Amino acid sequence: MIKIKKKNFLLGFLAVTFFLALVRLIFPSIAEDRKPSSEPESASKTEGKDAVSVPEEETTQMVWRYDSCTNIPLPKSIAFFKGDGGLVKERIYSVPNFGNTFPDLNDVQLQSAQRWGVKPSDNLSDMDRRKDRLVYVGSNPYFYIDRLRNSQPYLVPRASVLLQDIGRNFFDSLQHKGIPLHKVIVTSVMRSEDDMQKLRGHNSNASQNSCHRYGTTFDLCYNRYKTIEDPNGPSRRAVRNDTLKWVLAEVLNDLRQDNRCLVKYEVNQGCFHITVK
Repeated sequence: MIKIKKKNFLLGFLAVTFFLALVRLIFPSIAEDRKPSSEPESASKTEGKDAVSVPEEETTQMVWRYDSCTNIPLPKSIAFFKGDGGLVKERIYSVPNFGNTFPDLNDVQLQSAQRWGVKPSDNLSDMDRRKDRLVYVGSNPYFYIDRLRNSQPYLVPRASVLLQDIGRNFFDSLQHKGIPLHKVIVTSVMRSEDDMQKLRGHNSNASQNSCHRYGTTFDLCYNRYKTIEDPNGPSRRAVRNDTLKWVLAEVLNDLRQDNRCLVKYEVNQGCFHITVK
């Protein structure tokens, strides 16, 4: 009985071995190494699996990552480096015309200011009592608050976030274009009624119903910038204010087109007058 079982087991083992050998002979690719390749599949190999087609001339500007579910290679643009390791430097495009690109007059900005802002304050003490709806804005790594003569450093949170994004995007743009870093300078923020009276004393063009009264509006100087430089490091090349103005205009235009803000190009005051939207 035991001999019969051993004989049957041996015959079964030989049958399975023969079958596997036959399969390998007919389909030799089944025995190939299945170790994943370090190179992404070509578009032809991933065809039919939501493949991403990347023109051959663009592959030097791309890095590859893999979809976590399908393991399909997906392209991702390089932020600062090309395929050969060199720095990517974008051109400065700026805007075709400052006045035409940023035409948002006070009446237009006022609607947004009244929607998102606080009730105008009579004086600084009155403004202090509204701190539950206002945030203090001070100089930080992304922007510099100039000496404020006729305004106070307060904004509604929505406008504060916008100001922070402008400063950060300005940094990113300078980095992409290979320009030494500078901070934008904030020259005016929220104004009380007392501030408005003082301002009208030496500026007859000051609006009676300025958007600055609502904590939604700030001015960015376009002919002065704060240089960022390591005092212990090597000296760096000078950058013309016009160059920085062109880059800042790109940043503001992008945010305006994204429906984040309204912008007026102020010629006499030398600033961009900006209200959150």
